[in-house]
Amino acid sequence: MCDTCRTTMAIYMNAKTKPDFNPKIFLSTIGDGRQIVSFRQKQIIFAQGEATDAVFVIQKGMVKLSAKSKAGKEATLGILSDKDFVGEDCLAALPFHIASASAITDCDLLRIEKETMMLSLQGEQALSDLFVAYLLLRNIQYQEDLLDQHCNFSERRLARILLLLAKKNTPHSIIPELNQTTLAQMVGTTRSRVSFFMNRFRSLGFIDYGDCGRVLHVRRSLALYARGRALTLAHN
Repeated sequence: MCDTCRTTMAIYMNAKTKPDFNPKIFLSTIGDGRQIVSFRQKQIIFAQGEATDAVFVIQKGMVKLSAKSKAGKEATLGILSDKDFVGEDCLAALPFHIASASAITDCDLLRIEKETMMLSLQGEQALSDLFVAYLLLRNIQYQEDLLDQHCNFSERRLARILLLLAKKNTPHSIIPELNQTTLAQMVGTTRSRVSFFMNRFRSLGFIDYGDCGRVLHVRRSLALYARGRALTLAHN
C-alpha cells in the first residue's frame, strides 16, 4: 500500500468527532479559514465560470442560484436562505462554478476556505453527517422540482415555490418580495402568467404584501387551494 493510501486510510479511521466539537457552531462562527462576508442586495457572490475556492453558509438573507446557457438564456436554479450552503460544488473537485450566486436581499455569509472545509469534513464525523444529510435533502428537492416541472400546471408550480420559500422563512411565513422575472424562471413560464396568478392569489386572500410592498405574506390556505386546483384539473 502506498504512503498516500496509508495516510488517507488513517484520516478516515481516525475521523471521530471531538467531544467539544459542535458543527452548528462551526458553521456560524469565525475561526481559522472562516470569516463573515457581507453582500448588498443584487451583489454577485460568485459568478458562473469563476474558480471554486470556498464554501459559503448563509447566516442572514436570501441568495439566488442561476445559470446561463451559451446562447445567453438564464435559468433560476433555486432560492437559498438561512443555514443553506452555497458553492459546495468546490468540494466535488470542480475547478469552476457551474452556476452564479447573487444576493436577493442584504446578506451575511460565513465563507469557509475549501481546504478548511475538506479537512473538517474528514476529521469531524458530526459535521460530515450534517453535510451529507443536507445534500440528500437538496437532492430530493431538486427531484421534486423536476417532477413538478413535468407533471404540474404552472399555477400549482408557483404556489409550491411560494410555500417552500415561506416555510424556510418561518415562523411568520414572510418572504422578501421576489422579482416576478425570477419567479417566472423558477416556474418555467412567462412573467405575465406569474403576474396573473399572483393577482389571483392576492384577490383570493392567499397572499398579501406588507412593508410598502417589500415583503410577501403567504398563507397556508394557498396549499389547500393548489391541491384542490390540481385535483379539479386532473378530473376534467
